[in-house]
Amino acid sequence: MPSIQYGKTIIYYNHYIQSRKDVKISIDLVNGVEVFAPKTITNVKLTQIMQRKAEWITNKLEELNEANTSVQTKEFVSGEKLPYLGRHYRLKVLKEPVQNADIQMKQGRFFATVPHNWSHKKTQRTLERKLIEWYRQYGIKKIEERAGHYQAMLGVSPNSISLRIQHKRWGTCTPNGDIYLNWRIIMAPVRIIDYVIVHELTHLIVPKHNDKFWRLVKTTLPHYKESKEWLRVHGVELHCIG
Repeated sequence: MPSIQYGKTIIYYNHYIQSRKDVKISIDLVNGVEVFAPKTITNVKLTQIMQRKAEWITNKLEELNEANTSVQTKEFVSGEKLPYLGRHYRLKVLKEPVQNADIQMKQGRFFATVPHNWSHKKTQRTLERKLIEWYRQYGIKKIEERAGHYQAMLGVSPNSISLRIQHKRWGTCTPNGDIYLNWRIIMAPVRIIDYVIVHELTHLIVPKHNDKFWRLVKTTLPHYKESKEWLRVHGVELHCIG
C-alpha cells in the first residue's frame, strides 16, 4: 500500500486509477484514505499532490476518529438488538448455574447464557467475544453460498474465502487467490455482502481498480454504486461490536 510521511505520521492510502481529469481524495473511518487519479498522472506527481494535502488529510482523519466515539457499542443486556444480515434481533440474557457463557440464535432471537455470579463487565466482554465467534462460524456459510453464485457468473474460483479481522478494509484478494473478508460485513444487508464478494472476486480477473475492473463489477452488479455508498455512509455503524 502506498504511503507518504507527514512529520512523524505515515499516511497510508489506496490508489485507484480512473478515467478522470483530476485527483480526488476520499477519506472515511472504515476505508481510510482513497485516492482516485487519472491514468496519465505519474507516481512522483501524485506523491507531490498528497504531500500538499497531508495536513488536510491528517486533520480529517483526526475528526473521523473523534466521531467514532459516538458509535454506541453494545451492552449485551436483555432487550438489546444485535445486527445480522442487515436485520436486528433481540437478545435475551439468562443467568444460570453454568460454568461458561454461550450465545445462539433460536426462533428469531439471540439467547445468551452466562454464569449467574458474573459481573456485567465480564458478561459484556465475554458475550461480545462469543458473538464474534458466532458471526464467523455461521457467517462464512452465508459468504460461501453467495460467493458460489457469483463465482459461476464470473467464471472464477478463489483459492479460499475466509472471514478475518481487518480494521481498515472490507475485503482483500491476495496474489495467490485467497480472499479475506472483514467479519463485520456479516452484520450488513445481503446486497452489501454481495458487493464486497463481487469486488474481491473481480480482482481475480482484474487486479487493479481501473475502468475494466469497474465495468466488470457493474456487469455483475448493476447497482453496485448504491452498495458502495452504503458502506461509505453506514460502514462505521458495523463497529458497534468488537
